[in-house]
Amino acid sequence: MFDRVLIANRGEIAVRVIQACRELGVDAVAIYSDTDENAKHVRLADEAYHVGASVARKSYLNQEAIIDVAREAGVDAIHPGYGFLAESTEFAANVAANDFIWVGPPSDVMNDFGEKTRARKIMRRADVPIVPGTTDPVESADEIREFAAEHGYPVAIKADGGGGGRGLKVVRSDNEVEEQFQNAQREGEAYFDNSNVYVERFLENPRHIEVQVLADHHGNVRHLTERDCSTQRRQQKLIEETPSPVLDEDTRAEVWDAARRGVAEAGYINAGTVEFLYEDGSFYFLEVNARIQVEHTITEVVTGIDLVKWQLRIAADEELSFAQSDVEPRGAAIEFRINAEEPSEEFAPMPGKLETYRPPHGIGTRIDDGVDEGDSIAPFYDSMFAKFVVHGENRDEAIRRGLRALHEADIRGVPTTIPFHVQVLTDETFVEAEHTTKYVDEELTIE
Repeated sequence: MFDRVLIANRGEIAVRVIQACRELGVDAVAIYSDTDENAKHVRLADEAYHVGASVARKSYLNQEAIIDVAREAGVDAIHPGYGFLAESTEFAANVAANDFIWVGPPSDVMNDFGEKTRARKIMRRADVPIVPGTTDPVESADEIREFAAEHGYPVAIKADGGGGGRGLKVVRSDNEVEEQFQNAQREGEAYFDNSNVYVERFLENPRHIEVQVLADHHGNVRHLTERDCSTQRRQQKLIEETPSPVLDEDTRAEVWDAARRGVAEAGYINAGTVEFLYEDGSFYFLEVNARIQVEHTITEVVTGIDLVKWQLRIAADEELSFAQSDVEPRGAAIEFRINAEEPSEEFAPMPGKLETYRPPHGIGTRIDDGVDEGDSIAPFYDSMFAKFVVHGENRDEAIRRGLRALHEADIRGVPTTIPFHVQVLTDETFVEAEHTTKYVDEELTIE
């Protein structure tokens, strides 16, 4: 195992990695921007180093400064968390080139999954279902019209390096193709430095299902069951749960096995998530997130397996110590992302000081956060500052426990997404598990 690990991140995920390091007897080295000098992750770390100004591009995205700190601190490995540089193939390669261990998949595998057409080809080789579409970039609007003539509208034009809804354009007629083709190319270039786009059939009302995987350097690949992340707004997840309430046992087993086949085919190493769209009894590969995810918590509470510690162990070349048959999920879990936002105002971020911060406690409740009372939510970064996770014997108990926890929370100084979560948990569509990825945007009137 490593002696020292640098955490190239901030907030609750940095705190989470620090906790894993502590349990493994590893020194945790934090970095911080001007704004974060007294942040919780800095207070908890064994050492902390300044890397730049408050804006992310001058600090948490400053690769040179982070590598310099890693040298100065004498660390063995760098854990990127999620967001910022976590899926940067350039940074992963830079870490390895400077003789540090990257806590994540190899940069070439990250590159394979970063380009969606290449990822689709890998999954096709592994006999994983993909949404009907192209596996090479399209060169013209006419190619898109030809695809639509064969498969019908609507179709989705997607940026090859895209994600989170960026570079995604839905086309419903021939007349829209040219404009949306150009829009998708522009967004791909602007956000991902890649103007290539591909086209696929657009699923109107899918569920979002994802499978957590762990893979080591010794050829072992394990799935840790699935999560349902269908409660989204503009392709951004808000509430996640496990198990999915809509999969039957045969389909569930097929999804698990497809995820394992896909990452094995790619030579994937470390933790990752294979995402699928599910509609009308069929599932289709969407993408691979080559990192730990925000919602890893619910997988941990139902399986009892510490994913972050396993990230570090795998990076240190340890072999997975459990068989697939040892993964026995228990009960149901739900995660609520607690953001400093005003849901009734289009979820507008509302940074400020946490004058009161008293999260819920009690049986079946887990809190992952990056703040304490009196801390401030900075305007420079994502507005999520905590995650409330509840675990029950079944989905009904998890929902009831979630309501109890949300009502118990006392947070003042900034508006939060807690009222939204309460509304969802008391809405019949969610309670009956009839929601899709369109639920929040098109069906729910936010109070």
